[in-house]
Amino acid sequence: MDYSLLAIIAYFIGSVPFALIIGKLGYQTDIREHGSGNLGGTNTFRVLGVKAGMMVTAGDILKGTLATLLPIIFGYTEVNPLIIGIFAVIGHMYPIFAKFKGGKAVATSGGIILGVNPLLFLIMIISFLIVLYLSKYVSLSSMITGLVAIIVSIIQRDVGLLIVLSILTIFVFYRHRANIKRIINKTEPKITWM
Repeated sequence: MDYSLLAIIAYFIGSVPFALIIGKLGYQTDIREHGSGNLGGTNTFRVLGVKAGMMVTAGDILKGTLATLLPIIFGYTEVNPLIIGIFAVIGHMYPIFAKFKGGKAVATSGGIILGVNPLLFLIMIISFLIVLYLSKYVSLSSMITGLVAIIVSIIQRDVGLLIVLSILTIFVFYRHRANIKRIINKTEPKITWM
């Protein structure tokens, strides 16, 4: 097994559309036909509720973690797990099992970090929740969390992590282009707290 095969496996893991599976099996709903149409946790929370949203988010995180751990699982310690994890994110954004229309890469990106740096993952969760509490925008919280993770990787002086986090954050910003426009125009939906 080499780099390319691990990357392919990671892509297929990332392509598992938990929002679609949980929506169809548990709620007889194709999540792509509701809300934003996005195959991710946020749209699932909005359309199907907290329980479904939590399951989708957990699944999306864990597929990033699993993909990142593939080199360890198969004993290829010379293979950089962060690089393999990126392929899971690509699979999540462009899933072969859902006509290449997936989510926005936030939870799966977080899963990659969980697999290699649990402390940074915890910092990211805290950052996300603080920004979400203050702004009520999930999209803004996701983007700022990516920037916070980059800053932490600079402080940790981990060049490999910095490069991968920069790539992942670019993915997150790219996938949130429409959200950025709506935030500027003040038309982006806010979440409500219980």
